[in-house]
Amino acid sequence: MSRTLTIDDTLFQYIVDHAAREHPAQVGLREATRDHPYAGMQIGPDQGQFMALLVKLIGAKRTIEIGVFTGYSALSVALALPEDGRVLACDINDEFTRVGKPFWKQAGVEHKIDLKLQPAMKTLDERLAAGEAGRYDFAFIDADKRSYDGYYERCLQLVRQNGLIAIDNTLWSGEVARPAKNEDTAALQALNDKLHRDERVDVSLLTVGDGLTLARKR
Repeated sequence: MSRTLTIDDTLFQYIVDHAAREHPAQVGLREATRDHPYAGMQIGPDQGQFMALLVKLIGAKRTIEIGVFTGYSALSVALALPEDGRVLACDINDEFTRVGKPFWKQAGVEHKIDLKLQPAMKTLDERLAAGEAGRYDFAFIDADKRSYDGYYERCLQLVRQNGLIAIDNTLWSGEVARPAKNEDTAALQALNDKLHRDERVDVSLLTVGDGLTLARKR
């Protein structure tokens, strides 16, 4: 069986230097998050670039983000959207999300990001109750792992046919390939098993970042 290339720090920096075309606001936000106690929660610039490309490829206008942290992924997607595009950004932490707001403004995309500070399940259920099923083009799930299945099921209703759901951390530092030692790992293993069998979507599990699963709604 062939294996993917091992990415050390030198090669990763080469990838960033040659693949990511970051807006100055993206660079600034990464630097502002670098010393944060939970900085590891932020996606890398290579993944942000990849998600931006996906959003453009599918012609997305309405997107969902579950788990904003300091806002780099929301910024990456918002920059890729047309002027009338919108990101429904779901998080519960005002302290974390407040870090990103000045950079959203610097990039001129703050009007594209509709931040909802309440449990994501509540926000998604409200959108479903409002008749918005099938009205979104893209969703990115990157929040509490034990709720991933619930987020996935709701996003599957909210995205249109041929819409795309991206799920982060699905390799979980390799822990998903070993006996689960905690509930987060067990939840990710269960979701990976489910997605592999789910005939409602076309799926690909990629070795991007900490594992990125793409699910296209059939």
